[in-house]
This record gives sequence, structure tokens and C-alpha cells, in this order.
Amino acid sequence: MSEQETSLKRHSGAAAFQYRGEENALDFLEGSEGERGADITRFRRNTGIVTYDPALANTAATTSAITYLDGENGILRYRGYAIEDLAERASFVETAYLLIYGELPSQAEHDGFSRALSDHSLLHEDMKRFYDGYPMTAHPMAILSAMVNSLSTFYPESQDALNLEERDRTIVRLLSKLRTIAAFAYKKLHGQPFTYPQNHLSYCGNFLHMMFALPTETYEVDEDLVKVLNQLLILHADHEQNCSTHTVRTVGSAQTNLFASVSAGINALWGVRHGGANQAVVEMLERIHADGGDVHKWINLAKDKDSDFRLMGFGHRVYKNYDPRARIIKQAADLTFNKLGVRDPLLEIALQLEEAALSDDYFIERNLYPNVDFYSGLIYRAMGVPTNFFTVLFALGRLPGWIAHWKEQIEDPSMRITRPRQLYTGPHQRDFTPMSERD
Repeated sequence: MSEQETSLKRHSGAAAFQYRGEENALDFLEGSEGERGADITRFRRNTGIVTYDPALANTAATTSAITYLDGENGILRYRGYAIEDLAERASFVETAYLLIYGELPSQAEHDGFSRALSDHSLLHEDMKRFYDGYPMTAHPMAILSAMVNSLSTFYPESQDALNLEERDRTIVRLLSKLRTIAAFAYKKLHGQPFTYPQNHLSYCGNFLHMMFALPTETYEVDEDLVKVLNQLLILHADHEQNCSTHTVRTVGSAQTNLFASVSAGINALWGVRHGGANQAVVEMLERIHADGGDVHKWINLAKDKDSDFRLMGFGHRVYKNYDPRARIIKQAADLTFNKLGVRDPLLEIALQLEEAALSDDYFIERNLYPNVDFYSGLIYRAMGVPTNFFTVLFALGRLPGWIAHWKEQIEDPSMRITRPRQLYTGPHQRDFTPMSERD
């Protein structure tokens, strides 16, 4: 039994299900924050039927001690720490350590972890040749996924997911090298020479340097932008059992190595309904701006059931209140725009959209509040990040969460390979017809 399972409170026989005249008792399980779930692990065995829950919207497929999310009350905590405190007071490296190892690091642990990240920042020189094979039109998420998967070929010892001795080394390698892989992808797609990492720079400072430094001029890392990037990555670091995290856990449940599992998660994040949402927000704002910037026109279109226009960046699958990350990220947007002196008309449209939506009964009744994607794309845009690269930065932020969930699952002695059931809706058994007799 896993550590998470032993911390659950079990209420035996708290509910019952009647089927064909027989009563089947169900236990209730209660998590550390009072969340309750019916234990159906023996449901099919006892009744012969399966539960039906498309997209697993109401199903807890695992226990986890990593992230607590209360969508009704707008609460998000990593390992018990409020997201507001971490975004304001912690670094991304501290947050990554917290998510992966369960506690905030001491000074010695932080220094050792940071040193290890610096030591593993370089890619094998042969990996640079891989970039030559991608066309200039390649999407950076495709490059990111392929390159992460390729890391397993350079570190064959990492392919044994149960190799405890290699686990921490593989974790550090991936955390460090993903930013190098991402920055090299940016350089490739812009026809610029690769910029190697500098070990004296911070995690986020190093990434900005690799992204934007050129050999023709001196690049000074802006510490205000480092702070903003730290916050953005922290806000995206984990979000419970979302699509990409569930993908990482599903692939990892086959005892697949960390590199391959995270590569799968990157592909899941790529989707416009997931990590691509901040790109969709900017594209929506550009569309409104090109149309003349009449916000109320587009608000009315969003409310029109006959219109195909959707207001991007509002509402959330889980949050039924204001996304706590959105409040923090709005402040980061103000800092970024003021620091860079950017006067982006899209920001003005975004502010008008937010004000209009928050005062409109249609959006209030439907809990359509701004989410984390609403401002993050504008910040990246102001920093000089191209639109098709937004999701790459999302992946860089989400990496510690993916690693933490993979590690939590792989270390769970009760882990089983993920294998959902289905309700078959195809034809009944049919006789095979030879091709000569088919119409």
C-alpha cells in the first residue's frame, strides 16, 4: 500500500448501490483536505458492470500528495504551500525541489541542487546535428518532444525506470537540459547561432541568455525579467491531474523511462485545449484589434449561441472562481510592460475584455473569470517570445510537476499499469465475406 493510500481515511460501507435486487456496499475515502470519493476498485468484480465517466471528469484515478486544487474556492497549493506565497517568495528552482522531493530545500540542499543543474546544462554535441534535420517551419513543440525522447539514447542507464541510483541524476539532467533544448530550438527556427549555457547565471537567467544573446553584442540579463519568468514558471509548475500530467502518469505506469514519459506529456500539452490556450488568447486579441478593437461587439458575439466565436482565456475546467494564478500574473504583466516600456494595444483590449466580462451577468453566472492563460501570452510577447513558442515555456514550467508525478507513481509499490475499461458500441459478431462476394 502506498504512503498516500495509508493517509486516506476509510469510511466502510458509507454508501450502497443496488443492482438487480442485490445491495453492494461502497466505502468512502477521505483525503487530507476533506475531499471524498467512493472506492469502486472492486465494483466490476462484485457487480459485473463498469462505471461510465467520459474524460474521467468525476474519477480520481490516483492518490497524490503533490498538489491540492479547490476550484470552487480558487485555492492552489503545492505540497501544502499557497501558490501566492511561492510565486512571491520562492525561486523556480526551490519550487521544483519542493514538488519533486516534498519539502522546501535547506540552503545546502538548494546550493547542491543548483550546482547539479548547472553541471548538466550542456547537450551532447551530437544532439546539435538533430536540429539540422528540422525545417524552418517546424513547430518548436515537435522539436522539444523529439529531443527529450532522444535524451534516453545518450543515457541508456536511464531507460530502467526502477534504477534508483540513476533516478535523481536523470531528474536533474532533464530539468537542466530542457531549457537548453528549448533555447536551441528558438535559435534554429530564427537562423541564429546557438548560445551555450553559462554556469554562473541563475536557472531563469541562463535560459533568457541562451534565448536572446547574440555573438555580435553584449547581452545583459535583466533581473526584473528573471523575476517575472520565475513567477510564470512557478505558476505553471503543476496543476494536479491535468491532461498532460495524466499522460505522463499513464505512460509512466508501464515503467517507461522519465525522458519518454515527459516527451509524451509535451505532446499532450501541445493541444490548443491545453497548453496552446495562451497562444489562442493572443490570436483572439489580434483578431479583435484588426477588426477595430470594439470589445463590446466581441463580448456580444461570445454570448450569442449562434456565433462560433469563443472568448479565450476565460473560464476553466476546474476553477469555478477567479483563478488564483491570474491575479499574480496580472501584476507580472504590469511589471513587464512598465519595465520594457511596451505600449501594446492588445493589452488595452485585454483589460477592456476583463472589465467587461467581470461586470456582465452572463459571464458572472457561468463563472467565466480570467484564467492563467489570459495574460501569460501577452507577457511572453512583450519579452520577445514568438507566439508559436508560448507553449514551450509552458512545458518548461510544467516540467517539475511532470517529474514529481512520475516519481511519485514509480516509487509507489502498489502501482499498476493504467488500463481503463470501455462500453463497446460496435456491430455484433459478423460472418466473414470473401472479397469476391462483397458488394
